[in-house]
Amino acid sequence: MTEQRLVRLSTEHPTSTIYVLDTEISLDVCGSAPAEATGFDVWGTSGVNLYIVHNGEVLKIPSCVPRWPLDSRVEVIVTMDTPSTEVNEDKVRISYYKGNEKTPMAKAILHLTCVEISLDADINRTGSVTRRGKNKNKWTWGPNGKGAILLVNCDKDNQMAKDMDNKDQSLKSFADLKDMSLMILTTRGPNEIFDELQLCLHISASDNDKVGVFHAQCSKMLSKYKHILGSGKLWHEVNRCSGQDAHLFYVEGLAFPDVGFAGLVSFHATLLEATTEELPCVPIFNDTVVFRIAPWIMTPNTLQPMTVYVCSSQNNMDFVADVKKLSEKAGCKVVICSAEEYENDVWFQDEMEFGYVQAPHKTFPVVFDSPRNGGLNAFPFKSVLGPDFGYVTREPVPRTFSSLDSFGNLEVSPPVTVRGREYPLGRILIGSYFPRVQGNEMVKVVQDFLYAQEVQSPIELYSDWLVVGHVDEFLSFVPASDRKGFRLLLASPSACFKLLKEKEKEGYGDAVIFEGLSGKTETTIKKILADKSFRNTNEYFQKCIDWNRNVLKEELGLTEEDIIDIPEFFEMDSEGKAQAYFPDMVNMIVLGKYLGIPKPFGPVIHEHCALEEEVRRLLEPLGLSCTFIDDMETYHRHQGEVHCGTNARRKPFTFKWWNMTP
Repeated sequence: MTEQRLVRLSTEHPTSTIYVLDTEISLDVCGSAPAEATGFDVWGTSGVNLYIVHNGEVLKIPSCVPRWPLDSRVEVIVTMDTPSTEVNEDKVRISYYKGNEKTPMAKAILHLTCVEISLDADINRTGSVTRRGKNKNKWTWGPNGKGAILLVNCDKDNQMAKDMDNKDQSLKSFADLKDMSLMILTTRGPNEIFDELQLCLHISASDNDKVGVFHAQCSKMLSKYKHILGSGKLWHEVNRCSGQDAHLFYVEGLAFPDVGFAGLVSFHATLLEATTEELPCVPIFNDTVVFRIAPWIMTPNTLQPMTVYVCSSQNNMDFVADVKKLSEKAGCKVVICSAEEYENDVWFQDEMEFGYVQAPHKTFPVVFDSPRNGGLNAFPFKSVLGPDFGYVTREPVPRTFSSLDSFGNLEVSPPVTVRGREYPLGRILIGSYFPRVQGNEMVKVVQDFLYAQEVQSPIELYSDWLVVGHVDEFLSFVPASDRKGFRLLLASPSACFKLLKEKEKEGYGDAVIFEGLSGKTETTIKKILADKSFRNTNEYFQKCIDWNRNVLKEELGLTEEDIIDIPEFFEMDSEGKAQAYFPDMVNMIVLGKYLGIPKPFGPVIHEHCALEEEVRRLLEPLGLSCTFIDDMETYHRHQGEVHCGTNARRKPFTFKWWNMTP
């Protein structure tokens, strides 16, 4: 709907006003009419378009102007098409008549100066500002949606800076401008008219800590980019230099969507007109642009890996070498940090999760630092944050944590369609306690953050049955060229019992598990199958996994054909919770078709581990390559595996998040 403004007229003296391009002026014809007037006619100069609204119909005034009845149901609308070159360049005349008299009894004159005031951004999501766009004050989702997008400027383009780029109010690098969204304020019209007007750019108090704005001062000096809005600044008067048609503003996000903040922010350009010297100016026009701050998006195993992270200590040199070799085979860069520098904390997966932010003009990765705060606590901020690499974290107050706050308990599915509803960026998976029993769960500030991003609608699973309590202990996703493009892998005691029964029937009941491993009690297939207590325990843990299996099938739209059961046994600790009996093979690192799987040390039959052979049988037909990595001493004995000790940054989705409907 076109913005409309009422202008009151006078028969005693001419009235002057400003017309803003792409708006309408409604003339108060009745309010200025003499008491005995019964009709009126309208005339305007060539730069003016005149319309009469009569009985609900819009009629353009013909050149031979008829006389109109003076009736409140008759409305005169004025528009103009081009900014004026001079003040009061055009005019409209209203002539009032009594009865059928030919001579007007009074006249009201309106002088008009047309200006263009337009606050514009990339509302069409093309990467360029849309000039004089429509419906800028609304934001809609979907492939036909409209609305500008803003990135949280959470990287650090200047390596000398102490914090993220959006933590200060000065521009430290011209590269930083590329992380911001351009907003242009156009002001066209006679120079003299702007001396009489006040033009303000402003935000609401609620957006004060969500956005920052820099005004480009037509200079190549960083110091000339003035911080004008945000962080306590709500209002800025735009001073127009003679002949200056465009003002450039660079907008940065300060905060991600979260509780109480849906991610929408508004910018307003308001034109104010002076009345008298004693009274304040009054607004005569407002233009509003709405931005949505881009969400943080996680990347699933099925996306192409780019960089693998692993921590090196004196005890895991062989493990690191194996991970490095596998990563290089997959074409990944490898980042190896020293465990000594980080208090021998080697649990990279638990410390951080990689994702990204995206706008039409820019995409960059963002690391989400978990609140676990182990020895690696400083690594994401110290060694990952940098140019075009952002950082975000959430810390609970008071600082109380459980193992479920580590990001081994945070995964995301590949894209899925569930009962006709599409999730083109997948769905986040977090572990919690069983619905009917109070237990541990991920801290609320992290959960709130994940839900607020909207585009990867989280699913809560039951993981508190595990000692560590992480979802990556019983599930993983691997790519596949058929069906949905992936398979869900679930740890399965039932599948493990089935496999061992088959081997016993084949005559291999005496095959040894953990053969030759120090610190592990050797046993045989026959002994495991005969251990009723062990069987009962694993049947209970299988029911815990099956609960999650049903949730995943329902929430991800999966069938049994989409799921592969990976043999695994669990043993119970003193508190009745589960830990992997042998290295947990679902806790793998997925690098394209290359899988780094914990070496299980299962029963050796014909010089091959039966567990490894079974996993190869299940996964290699999908085009996957299985590499078994020995993590027994370095990770398994400390209740973790390959996935826990590594991390991977992946390419973003090709799908643009704004094209979906949450």
